Amino acid sequence: MVQPREVTVPSVVVIGVSGSGKSTVAARLAARLGREFVEGDEFHPAENVAKMSAGIPLTDEDRLPWLGALAGVLAERAASGIPVVLSCSALRRRYREILRAGDPSLVLIHVHGTAEVLRNRIEARRDHFMPPNLLESQLASMEPLAQDEPGVTVSVVGSPDEVFERAVAALAGLRSVRTG
Repeated sequence: MVQPREVTVPSVVVIGVSGSGKSTVAARLAARLGREFVEGDEFHPAENVAKMSAGIPLTDEDRLPWLGALAGVLAERAASGIPVVLSCSALRRRYREILRAGDPSLVLIHVHGTAEVLRNRIEARRDHFMPPNLLESQLASMEPLAQDEPGVTVSVVGSPDEVFERAVAALAGLRSVRTG
């Protein structure tokens, strides 16, 4: 378990559609910052995973309990003074506001790419419940970060190392943070 310590950056949520590399970036960022990594997909109820595995897009009603659980994790860690790095699609601003209710100081990193790049990544994956045919519905739902949302957008083009280093640099530019 990560111990409370002085924090220069609050909890970070890495957002994006399926295939964007949000889990990879979030896990590596958590390791770099010495924080707990929280994989948002692990909090989906079995019904959500079954729907997505069957190629059925989730509705807002499907997502609300999942987002509430993630907001609860963020609130619990914030109350303990332990910032985390969470991966979560958080496609819409209202979803991000639910997460922010758990920790109002969190910052966002949106990993973003073209439909073609993302589709190629999803098709190359193995052992993941999200089928390629759900990408279009996610892209249609994805709302870019608004000017008043504390966060940055990072391109997914390039190797995982390049994307990760761009995310670290963007985060460091957003807030003063020791990332190395």
